Amino acid sequence: MNPGDLNSAISGARLRAAREAAGLSLSALAARTHYSKALLGMLETGQRQVWPEHVSAYADALGIGCALFVEPSDGEQAAAEWIERVALSDIGGDALDRLELAVDDLAAAYPTTPPGELLVRIRQHLGYAGRLMDSRKTLTQHRRLLVTVGWLSLLASTCHIDLGELPAAAARGHLAWKLADEAGHREIAAWCLETRAWQQLTGGGFAAAAELSRAAQVIAPDDSSAFIQATAQEGRALARLGDREGTYGALRRVARLVSGLNVPDRPEHHFRYDPAKSDAYVATTLAWLGDPAAESYARHVLADLAGAAFVRPRRIASANLDLGLALVVADKPDEAADVALTAVESGRLVPSNYWRVAEVVSGIEGRGVADAAIVREAFRDIYPST
Repeated sequence: MNPGDLNSAISGARLRAAREAAGLSLSALAARTHYSKALLGMLETGQRQVWPEHVSAYADALGIGCALFVEPSDGEQAAAEWIERVALSDIGGDALDRLELAVDDLAAAYPTTPPGELLVRIRQHLGYAGRLMDSRKTLTQHRRLLVTVGWLSLLASTCHIDLGELPAAAARGHLAWKLADEAGHREIAAWCLETRAWQQLTGGGFAAAAELSRAAQVIAPDDSSAFIQATAQEGRALARLGDREGTYGALRRVARLVSGLNVPDRPEHHFRYDPAKSDAYVATTLAWLGDPAAESYARHVLADLAGAAFVRPRRIASANLDLGLALVVADKPDEAADVALTAVESGRLVPSNYWRVAEVVSGIEGRGVADAAIVREAFRDIYPST
């Protein structure tokens, strides 16, 4: 074949198939060539004629060499067949779109849905994703599916932690980590470490929680939700360790990160940082540190939650526990008992919160207030499995 005949032999559809087989978007390919995204799109859709220089640019950018296009006819045909084969898919055009939207819906439902109920829905979607994984698909679709299953597994791990099912949480978290590595998805990987940090924090492994939070910050894309959350988590772990300087440093870093940060379109989404969370984390962190300012922060958070258009009962229960601990520090055990009872009677506490109830009740008992027994009895009545 003469080089001058390349334009007649190579169609835009084959260029597109080669690009998609390499897992590159038009924007990514444009960045690797001197051609614009618009021109590349016209070449692939047949709106512009394909010339030898276009073929060479694709071959170089994709790292497959011009030989893929200029071998003798039998070799050329074999290469073309391989390109077409990797571009084939049994997955409908909007199947992955619907699955990705479902993941967002599940993550947004996390703050208001009991973790056991949410797990049922997550498993259903994982089953559907498994059937898609067994289907014939393009490389781009394969990566999208890996990412989607990674998010689902991570959310499942979070629910298992809430329920105190730690072996299952570890298995789901490990799967999410492996999928993130396979797909090259840094944010999922960072969330995996942050979630492990949170598990360590709720289990009393404060030094490990701080270390995992720092590791998550190293992996996470700059200014991403995972980076902000991991920084806040580090501050909470350092507060439990009594490291006042480190705690305040982490709080200042979070404040800088969220200043000017827009509220996400779905602020209840578990993996999208809502700036409103910042005050709640400050309240928790200061309460654990024993800082007197924790009381005013906790009251402010509760007032905001009460006036919000979107009700977040689990966050309200946690905020009451923050206020309860802050009131214990402020030597107001009677009011601490009242707000702790409110948190318990909400019925919205999960096993990962139970230790916080015990901490507040122990603080109230330590100040000789009999109402601690009322809180303890209510807790045993409402959460008998403990």
